[in-house]
Amino acid sequence: MIILYRKAAVGSELPDWKKDLNRQHCTVRAQVEHALGRIKTFKILRSYCRAARTLIDTASGIVHLHNIILTG
Repeated sequence: MIILYRKAAVGSELPDWKKDLNRQHCTVRAQVEHALGRIKTFKILRSYCRAARTLIDTASGIVHLHNIILTG
C-alpha cells in the first residue's frame, strides 16, 4: 500500500518531487477504480453465489469480454 505525502505543518508546501509522486499515484488510482467500476457492471459479479475457487475464472472471463467491448 502506498500512502500519499502530506504537508508537515500548516503553511508549509510539499517539494515538487513529492507533488509529482502524489499526482502519479492519484492518476493510477483513478484508472484502477474506473476499470473496477466498469467490470462491476457485469451482472454476474453483483451477486456471486458460486464456489470461491471459480471466482478467478469468472473474473478472467469478464476481463476478456471487457477488453473485447473496448476494442469494438
